[in-house]
Amino acid sequence: MIDTIKLHLPAPAGEEERLAYVYVPDDAKKGERFPVMYLFDGQTAFFDETAPYGESMKLADFLKKRGTRIIVASVEADKKERMSEYSPFSFTSPFGNSSGYGQKHLEWLTKVFKPFIDEKYPTLGDRAHTMLAGSSLGGLMTLYGMAKFPDVFSAGLAFSPSLWVNREEMARLLEGVRPDSEIYFDYGEKELTNHKEVKESLVMACNALAKSGACYCFRLAKGAVHNEGAWKKRLPSALDCFELTQA
Repeated sequence: MIDTIKLHLPAPAGEEERLAYVYVPDDAKKGERFPVMYLFDGQTAFFDETAPYGESMKLADFLKKRGTRIIVASVEADKKERMSEYSPFSFTSPFGNSSGYGQKHLEWLTKVFKPFIDEKYPTLGDRAHTMLAGSSLGGLMTLYGMAKFPDVFSAGLAFSPSLWVNREEMARLLEGVRPDSEIYFDYGEKELTNHKEVKESLVMACNALAKSGACYCFRLAKGAVHNEGAWKKRLPSALDCFELTQA
Protein backbone atom coordinates (compact mmCIF):
# COMPACT_ATOMS: atom_id res chain seq x y z
CA MET A 1 0.00 0.00 0.00
CA ILE A 2 1.26 3.46 -0.91
CA ASP A 3 -0.67 6.43 0.51
CA THR A 4 -0.32 9.79 -1.23
CA ILE A 5 -0.83 12.71 1.14
CA LYS A 6 -0.98 16.45 0.53
CA LEU A 7 0.75 18.48 3.21
CA HIS A 8 2.14 21.94 3.82
CA LEU A 9 5.72 22.41 4.89
CA PRO A 10 8.21 25.27 5.29
CA ALA A 11 10.49 25.75 2.30
CA PRO A 12 13.33 28.08 1.25
CA ALA A 13 10.91 30.44 -0.54
CA GLY A 14 8.06 30.10 1.98
CA GLU A 15 5.44 27.49 2.87
CA GLU A 16 4.55 25.05 0.08
CA GLU A 17 2.02 22.32 -0.54
CA ARG A 18 3.61 19.06 -1.63
CA LEU A 19 2.96 15.36 -1.82
CA ALA A 20 4.23 12.80 0.64
CA TYR A 21 4.27 9.09 -0.12
CA VAL A 22 3.96 6.47 2.62
CA TYR A 23 4.52 2.78 1.93
CA VAL A 24 3.21 0.16 4.34
CA PRO A 25 3.52 -3.61 3.70
CA ASP A 26 0.33 -4.83 1.99
CA ASP A 27 -0.06 -7.81 4.30
CA ALA A 28 0.35 -5.89 7.55
CA LYS A 29 -1.50 -7.69 10.30
CA LYS A 30 -3.61 -6.00 12.96
CA GLY A 31 -1.36 -4.89 15.80
CA GLU A 32 1.85 -5.35 13.79
CA ARG A 33 4.27 -2.43 13.90
CA PHE A 34 7.22 -1.62 11.65
CA PRO A 35 10.56 0.20 11.50
CA VAL A 36 10.49 3.39 9.43
CA MET A 37 12.78 4.73 6.72
CA TYR A 38 12.52 8.48 6.14
CA LEU A 39 13.64 8.98 2.56
CA PHE A 40 14.50 12.20 0.75
CA ASP A 41 13.23 12.91 -2.80
CA GLY A 42 9.79 11.33 -2.65
CA GLN A 43 9.27 12.12 -6.34
CA THR A 44 11.82 9.44 -7.28
CA ALA A 45 10.95 6.86 -4.62
CA PHE A 46 8.10 4.82 -6.08
CA PHE A 47 6.71 5.91 -9.44
CA ASP A 48 8.44 6.46 -12.79
CA GLU A 49 5.76 8.99 -13.77
CA THR A 50 6.69 11.33 -10.91
CA ALA A 51 10.47 11.02 -11.37
CA PRO A 52 12.00 14.04 -13.16
CA TYR A 53 14.19 11.86 -15.39
CA GLY A 54 11.62 9.10 -15.94
CA GLU A 55 13.14 6.45 -13.68
CA SER A 56 12.29 5.92 -10.03
CA MET A 57 13.73 3.62 -7.38
CA LYS A 58 10.50 1.53 -7.52
CA LEU A 59 11.05 1.00 -3.85
CA ALA A 60 7.71 -0.63 -3.07
CA ASP A 61 8.25 -3.33 -5.69
CA PHE A 62 11.75 -3.96 -4.39
CA LEU A 63 10.73 -4.21 -0.73
CA LYS A 64 7.84 -6.57 -1.53
CA LYS A 65 10.07 -8.86 -3.59
CA ARG A 66 12.78 -8.83 -0.94
CA GLY A 67 10.35 -9.38 1.92
CA THR A 68 11.59 -6.34 3.83
CA ARG A 69 8.85 -5.28 6.24
CA ILE A 70 9.35 -1.58 6.86
CA ILE A 71 7.39 1.62 6.39
CA VAL A 72 8.87 4.21 4.04
CA ALA A 73 7.84 7.86 4.39
CA SER A 74 9.07 10.26 1.73
CA VAL A 75 8.23 13.87 0.78
CA GLU A 76 8.77 15.48 -2.61
CA ALA A 77 11.77 17.81 -2.82
CA ASP A 78 11.42 21.51 -3.53
CA LYS A 79 11.23 21.62 -7.33
CA LYS A 80 12.98 24.98 -7.66
CA GLU A 81 15.27 25.12 -4.64
CA ARG A 82 16.30 21.53 -3.96
CA MET A 83 19.95 22.57 -3.46
CA SER A 84 18.97 24.92 -0.66
CA GLU A 85 16.50 22.54 0.95
CA TYR A 86 18.89 19.61 0.81
CA SER A 87 22.05 21.31 2.01
CA PRO A 88 22.74 22.60 5.52
CA PHE A 89 25.52 24.81 4.08
CA SER A 90 25.39 27.94 1.96
CA PHE A 91 27.45 27.73 -1.21
CA THR A 92 27.81 28.85 -4.81
CA SER A 93 28.81 26.31 -7.44
CA PRO A 94 28.63 25.61 -11.19
CA PHE A 95 25.84 23.13 -10.38
CA GLY A 96 23.68 25.62 -8.47
CA ASN A 97 23.55 27.67 -5.29
CA SER A 98 22.33 26.99 -1.78
CA SER A 99 21.03 29.21 0.99
CA GLY A 100 21.69 26.42 3.50
CA TYR A 101 18.09 25.55 4.43
CA GLY A 102 18.86 21.90 5.22
CA GLN A 103 18.94 22.25 9.02
CA LYS A 104 15.44 23.77 9.02
CA HIS A 105 14.13 21.03 6.73
CA LEU A 106 15.44 18.34 9.06
CA GLU A 107 13.89 20.14 12.04
CA TRP A 108 10.53 20.00 10.24
CA LEU A 109 11.05 16.34 9.37
CA THR A 110 11.90 15.32 12.93
CA LYS A 111 9.50 17.60 14.83
CA VAL A 112 6.46 17.68 12.53
CA PHE A 113 6.55 14.97 9.86
CA LYS A 114 7.83 12.12 12.03
CA PRO A 115 5.22 12.68 14.78
CA PHE A 116 2.53 12.77 12.08
CA ILE A 117 3.72 9.44 10.65
CA ASP A 118 3.99 7.89 14.12
CA GLU A 119 0.41 8.92 14.92
CA LYS A 120 -1.18 7.85 11.63
CA TYR A 121 0.72 4.63 10.83
CA PRO A 122 1.77 1.47 12.75
CA THR A 123 5.36 2.51 13.36
CA LEU A 124 8.02 1.50 15.80
CA GLY A 125 8.85 5.13 16.49
CA ASP A 126 11.87 4.76 18.76
CA ARG A 127 15.40 5.61 17.63
CA ALA A 128 16.41 1.96 17.23
CA HIS A 129 13.80 1.50 14.50
CA THR A 130 14.16 4.84 12.69
CA MET A 131 16.34 5.25 9.62
CA LEU A 132 17.25 8.15 7.32
CA ALA A 133 18.07 7.62 3.63
CA GLY A 134 18.80 9.57 0.47
CA SER A 135 20.92 9.95 -2.63
CA SER A 136 23.19 12.75 -3.88
CA LEU A 137 22.17 15.85 -1.87
CA GLY A 138 19.74 13.57 -0.06
CA GLY A 139 22.77 11.46 0.84
CA LEU A 140 24.48 14.55 2.21
CA MET A 141 21.39 15.29 4.29
CA THR A 142 21.35 11.71 5.54
CA LEU A 143 24.90 11.93 6.88
CA TYR A 144 24.24 15.39 8.29
CA GLY A 145 21.04 14.15 9.95
CA MET A 146 22.91 11.26 11.58
CA ALA A 147 25.33 13.75 13.12
CA LYS A 148 22.88 16.51 14.09
CA PHE A 149 19.86 14.43 15.17
CA PRO A 150 21.56 11.48 16.90
CA ASP A 151 18.66 10.78 19.24
CA VAL A 152 16.17 10.38 16.36
CA PHE A 153 17.98 8.19 13.82
CA SER A 154 20.00 5.06 14.52
CA ALA A 155 20.81 4.22 10.90
CA GLY A 156 21.60 6.10 7.70
CA LEU A 157 21.81 5.05 4.05
CA ALA A 158 23.54 7.56 1.76
CA PHE A 159 23.96 6.85 -1.95
CA SER A 160 26.57 9.09 -3.60
CA PRO A 161 26.44 11.80 -0.89
CA SER A 162 27.35 15.30 -2.07
CA LEU A 163 30.26 15.73 0.33
CA TRP A 164 31.86 18.25 -2.07
CA VAL A 165 29.46 20.87 -0.69
CA ASN A 166 31.57 21.26 2.48
CA ARG A 167 33.87 18.30 3.05
CA GLU A 168 35.81 19.77 5.99
CA GLU A 169 32.73 20.61 8.04
CA MET A 170 31.10 17.29 7.20
CA ALA A 171 34.20 15.43 8.35
CA ARG A 172 34.13 17.34 11.64
CA LEU A 173 30.44 16.53 12.13
CA LEU A 174 30.84 12.86 11.27
CA GLU A 175 33.46 12.46 13.99
CA GLY A 176 30.62 13.11 16.43
CA VAL A 177 28.18 10.49 15.15
CA ARG A 178 26.94 8.29 17.99
CA PRO A 179 29.02 5.12 18.34
CA ASP A 180 25.86 2.98 18.36
CA SER A 181 24.86 4.22 14.89
CA GLU A 182 24.94 2.26 11.63
CA ILE A 183 25.82 3.99 8.36
CA TYR A 184 26.11 2.79 4.77
CA PHE A 185 27.44 5.15 2.12
CA ASP A 186 28.85 4.65 -1.32
CA TYR A 187 29.99 6.27 -4.53
CA GLY A 188 30.02 5.20 -8.15
CA GLU A 189 33.36 4.62 -9.85
CA LYS A 190 32.35 6.78 -12.83
CA GLU A 191 31.25 9.60 -10.50
CA LEU A 192 34.74 10.24 -9.21
CA THR A 193 35.42 12.93 -11.83
CA ASN A 194 32.09 14.75 -11.38
CA HIS A 195 33.45 17.09 -8.69
CA LYS A 196 36.86 18.23 -7.52
CA GLU A 197 38.60 16.28 -4.78
CA VAL A 198 35.89 13.62 -4.47
CA LYS A 199 38.36 10.92 -3.45
CA GLU A 200 39.75 13.13 -0.69
CA SER A 201 36.21 13.85 0.54
CA LEU A 202 35.37 10.16 0.74
CA VAL A 203 38.60 9.36 2.61
CA MET A 204 37.90 12.18 5.06
CA ALA A 205 34.37 10.85 5.67
CA CYS A 206 35.62 7.30 6.27
CA ASN A 207 38.32 8.51 8.65
CA ALA A 208 35.82 10.65 10.54
CA LEU A 209 33.36 7.78 10.97
CA ALA A 210 36.19 5.53 12.12
CA LYS A 211 36.98 8.09 14.82
CA SER A 212 33.33 8.24 15.86
CA GLY A 213 33.29 4.52 16.60
CA ALA A 214 30.08 4.04 14.61
CA CYS A 215 29.54 0.90 12.57
CA TYR A 216 29.86 1.94 8.94
CA CYS A 217 30.22 0.43 5.50
CA PHE A 218 31.66 2.26 2.49
CA ARG A 219 31.45 0.87 -1.04
CA LEU A 220 32.97 2.13 -4.28
CA ALA A 221 30.60 0.70 -6.89
CA LYS A 222 32.42 -0.52 -9.98
CA GLY A 223 31.35 1.24 -13.18
CA ALA A 224 28.45 3.04 -11.48
CA VAL A 225 27.14 6.47 -12.48
CA HIS A 226 24.98 9.10 -10.75
CA ASN A 227 21.31 8.25 -11.26
CA GLU A 228 18.33 6.36 -9.84
CA GLY A 229 19.07 3.29 -11.95
CA ALA A 230 22.53 2.97 -10.43
CA TRP A 231 21.28 3.50 -6.88
CA LYS A 232 18.46 0.99 -7.38
CA LYS A 233 21.02 -1.67 -8.30
CA ARG A 234 22.87 -1.01 -5.04
CA LEU A 235 19.79 -1.27 -2.82
CA PRO A 236 20.15 -4.98 -1.95
CA SER A 237 23.73 -4.74 -0.69
CA ALA A 238 22.98 -1.45 1.05
CA LEU A 239 20.00 -2.73 3.02
CA ASP A 240 21.90 -5.89 3.96
CA CYS A 241 24.01 -3.64 6.22
CA PHE A 242 21.14 -2.85 8.59
CA GLU A 243 19.48 -5.12 11.12
CA LEU A 244 16.23 -3.17 11.10
CA THR A 245 15.70 -3.87 7.37
CA GLN A 246 16.17 -7.61 7.52
CA ALA A 247 13.26 -9.81 6.49
